[in-house]
Amino acid sequence: MKFEPQTALQRTKTLMLDMDGTLLDLAFDNYVWKELMPRRFAAANDMPFEEARDLLFGKFSEMQGKLEWYSLQHWAEHLQLDVLQLHHDVSHRIGYLPGALQFLRQMRDKDIQVLLVTNAHPDMVAIKDAKTGLGDYLDEIHSSHDYGHAKESQDFWSALQRRTGFDPATTLFVDDSVPVLTSARTYGMEMLVRVTQPDSRSPATPCNEFRGVERVADML
Repeated sequence: MKFEPQTALQRTKTLMLDMDGTLLDLAFDNYVWKELMPRRFAAANDMPFEEARDLLFGKFSEMQGKLEWYSLQHWAEHLQLDVLQLHHDVSHRIGYLPGALQFLRQMRDKDIQVLLVTNAHPDMVAIKDAKTGLGDYLDEIHSSHDYGHAKESQDFWSALQRRTGFDPATTLFVDDSVPVLTSARTYGMEMLVRVTQPDSRSPATPCNEFRGVERVADML
């Protein structure tokens, strides 16, 4: 099915939105995981920053796409760091991507069910909701941790459909992750849009597999 992101909302009954890199600026998460966490780990283990960063990046890549990768508890136990507190310490950096709040406000006025569908841990969702008021614009919030499977897994989509009853034919899903969008497409969802500039500090990346927008506001 051919569609354009700018007109897809006209036939959407369920709008599924990712959180980090779609609505909220991924610059926060990239700072925490790529800069702050290696620095704290280096200090706690008396090693150079570069060595700590390489060690952590290796551990992260092993878990990429698995539910554990998104689990704060997993990394807290594995790294012996208070990962949740670490996020709290720099929570002032949390913010919307340009135009995302405007987009959500306009969606509230439409006859569309708006769902947050995220791999983020519920504790992380709570921190970000407290800072942004994100939940005020959503009908429901669904974290993959509540289902025991990451969005990269077909089991997640099956469980989500059983709980929400969404129709893949009238559902529009927006995410910044190609593996997640690929999983949704495999499940049978057709209206898929990729955000190509999830981190406001970095340039947009090309999108060939999926329809792309630099930001969700471009769909208005």
